[in-house]
Amino acid sequence: MSKIYSLWIVGRNGGLLYNRDFVQMPPVDFNDKLRLASSWFGMCGISAQLSPVPGGGGIQLLQADGFDLHSFHTLTGVTFMMVTEPSTTESTEILRTTTFTCRVYDLFCDYVQKNPFHETDQVIKSELFDTNLVAAATSLNRRWTAMQN
Repeated sequence: MSKIYSLWIVGRNGGLLYNRDFVQMPPVDFNDKLRLASSWFGMCGISAQLSPVPGGGGIQLLQADGFDLHSFHTLTGVTFMMVTEPSTTESTEILRTTTFTCRVYDLFCDYVQKNPFHETDQVIKSELFDTNLVAAATSLNRRWTAMQN
């Protein structure tokens, strides 16, 4: 059964703007989350610069024994990091484009970027964004479960 464990949004300066766990996870101190987000942001930036392919986007997938870490880098510099169950192949596609009406990036644009009171690289505190994101993640987790049955 594939699952989305959590989603982190990192600003263009490497600061953690949003994090949300969709399943029960071991507790991680908020300062540790900040360090992890900024470290991943730095590694992605370095890998993009070292890429032998012109315009290489850097690290998009990190596979570990217990999870996969997918990342999507937007043109505005915002990075979406999604931690999933290992071998969840559609995850990067969900972050970019998919047929679902509740896409993560679309939700971010609709409820965060279009909010006149939100400033770039400000911590995301949108209840509408959070509610719709949880609904989208729950729906995707159900869809993956149904596909495997």
